[in-house]
Amino acid sequence: MGDTAITKTTTAEPVTAAGTVTTAEPVMAAGPVTTAEPVMATGPVTLKTAEAATTAGPGAPGPAGPAHAAALPVASPGASPATTEPAPGIPPGARIPSGPDTPPGPGRPSAAGTPSATPAPAATPASLLPTPRRATGPARAEEATHPAAREGKGRSAVPRQGRADGDPDGSADAATITPHDPCAHGFLPERPPVRSLIGTWTRLDAMARAAAVAPDREAAVALVERAHRADELAALRQRVSRLSLRNAEAAAMRIAVIAVSCGWCGIDPQAPAAREVADEAFLDLWAAIAHRIGHDQFVALPTLALHNWAPERKPRRHIPIDQLARTETLVPIVRWAPEGQPLSRLDRLMLAATRLEAHGIWLFRLAETLAGRSPDDSSTPTALRRLVRVQHALRAQLLAEAAELSAAPATPQQRAVLGALAGQGALEPPVLQAADAVLGIGARRLREGRRQLLRRHLPAQHRAWLSAMDRHCAPVRTLAHRGGPDAAVYREAQESLIALRRTYTALVQAAARPTEAPLTRAA
Repeated sequence: MGDTAITKTTTAEPVTAAGTVTTAEPVMAAGPVTTAEPVMATGPVTLKTAEAATTAGPGAPGPAGPAHAAALPVASPGASPATTEPAPGIPPGARIPSGPDTPPGPGRPSAAGTPSATPAPAATPASLLPTPRRATGPARAEEATHPAAREGKGRSAVPRQGRADGDPDGSADAATITPHDPCAHGFLPERPPVRSLIGTWTRLDAMARAAAVAPDREAAVALVERAHRADELAALRQRVSRLSLRNAEAAAMRIAVIAVSCGWCGIDPQAPAAREVADEAFLDLWAAIAHRIGHDQFVALPTLALHNWAPERKPRRHIPIDQLARTETLVPIVRWAPEGQPLSRLDRLMLAATRLEAHGIWLFRLAETLAGRSPDDSSTPTALRRLVRVQHALRAQLLAEAAELSAAPATPQQRAVLGALAGQGALEPPVLQAADAVLGIGARRLREGRRQLLRRHLPAQHRAWLSAMDRHCAPVRTLAHRGGPDAAVYREAQESLIALRRTYTALVQAAARPTEAPLTRAA
């Protein structure tokens, strides 16, 4: 064989001969063999290349050797001729002589037993050789490097993230796929909150529902201690890392409900002093959930309200989440009122805050419009006028919520929860903080430190967006020191925001203190 060995032999058509040839011995060929009639072999036909590939035809006696299908592709009936790789030393595109007149070459036996030159494959309509097997070994490894071999039919080449305990759909974390865009849905979650946890996390779900309807803090603390003695909290702590981000946020809402029910909303779960106040196993679970979602101070209204709602009925079609929260009747996932009883004032306050965020989506979009605009830009007063109309609409919605909230029942435990949250500054709606970042009311009335204190209850991406609005809307805020019609529109926007804040404060007071008088429209 020597220098004339062919590393790969490709036959696109069947082997034919002038007459039926019966061979008792294997045929040794270094190149493609071309005859006029089919070769009927009683023994194995061996095509000898640099690495011999031995294949036994169907019905041939004896075991078949390893078949390297990658080195010997065979065309199926009706398929186009395969491409033959040239042998070493033969330039690509060179014509190889073929036919019966081709003189035989030394050392290359033909089907008739005489040496022949390297012929080209003849064109015949079908192949009598067996279909090549699936490539294995190095050929399979080479095939697996191509995307077409890895992806399969109709599937993406990107690997799907694994399922997490409590995540039945195995969805990937939204925060790791796309950056947060408040213009899309404000500070609402990208998908509706998880109604009920599954697996081991059903224990946390049941504990949160029981703590929410506990008559007092002592009863809620007793629930946590009972779960600690049953090793339920330790079992949940070991499974935190398996949660997807969406399910971790759902678990964080339930942790927040338990914490405020026990009177632990103002503590740091990782502080040594917290061990003297709260249950140690619950603090470990609390800290693990906080680390999973990347947010430490989540026991506040953004978590208790924006992750604790669901539509009363499933919509017939997919709609954006802000439209879903605006148009559908909402019910709390974890009720502060017992099952079968009307919603409490605390329930209605949290749902009102959720609807406020859904209606305030236009405020976020106007904030993006005003970001980076010059106060002398002609579009600035137009955007400010629209901002005034949005804030008036939000205030009218709060006034409409006040009548139902005042008529709802309330318990001393629920009023204690509201008082604790208000004392920590944890009842500020995110949409009001967005308006504050644009108009700068908080820097003057609430002081800069107070504003940052309110923002600590928001996730990191929301705090970053508010800080960016502080910087980008600074040119617009210079209208406060000017005169003229544009400055008058800016001051009107500030006054409407102040009235909106007062209306919301009155709504919180109505939920915390029982009163029969409806909320007035006075600013």
